[in-house]
Amino acid sequence: MKIKKSPLYIIDYKRKIGTREIRDRILIVCEGTKTEPNYFKKFPVNKEVVEVEIEGAGYVTDSLVEKAIELKEEALLEKRPYNQVWCVFDRDSNPPQNFNRAIQLAHNHKIRVAYSNEAFELWYVLHFNYHITGVNRDWYQQKLTSLLGEGYEKNNPHMYDKLKNKQLNAIKNAERLYQTYLEFTPERNNPSTTVHKLVQELNKYK
Repeated sequence: MKIKKSPLYIIDYKRKIGTREIRDRILIVCEGTKTEPNYFKKFPVNKEVVEVEIEGAGYVTDSLVEKAIELKEEALLEKRPYNQVWCVFDRDSNPPQNFNRAIQLAHNHKIRVAYSNEAFELWYVLHFNYHITGVNRDWYQQKLTSLLGEGYEKNNPHMYDKLKNKQLNAIKNAERLYQTYLEFTPERNNPSTTVHKLVQELNKYK
């Protein structure tokens, strides 16, 4: 299934919270309850200009996007809208139709997707080297144990700190990998990831 590459959806809202004007609010809804939230919570964003809310929803693919839509609409009703809403999820063993539907559904509701095929850990591996071979998710744990020089723990809350000095290399490798696929078919593009796009957005608020 061919899916159009999504543009960057950013809505410009200005409002005050207390005596401070908060320009931006970003919502990140993650498939995992620990691995991805632990990583994104460590980003050193300037809280004077942005609020980043991170939800470890525990849903997968299309149901995750449906949860993000619900949270986005609730925020609008409360007159505290988000400038950006992101969903973070993996291809893993989810049915391809669910994976495709999730990306299309997000696109239809102006929600951005930071997906990984096959696992979020691909993003970690790309900090060390360029990787273009399709593998299953078990391989990543073994590979990261070797690259880190210590046992990789999936829910490690310190992964951002361990990898931050190699982040630019990861962005370069992820973008190179992303551009490798002439046909945008995320469920078949293994390995591939768009996590770097979310990382680049967060880095704007350091």
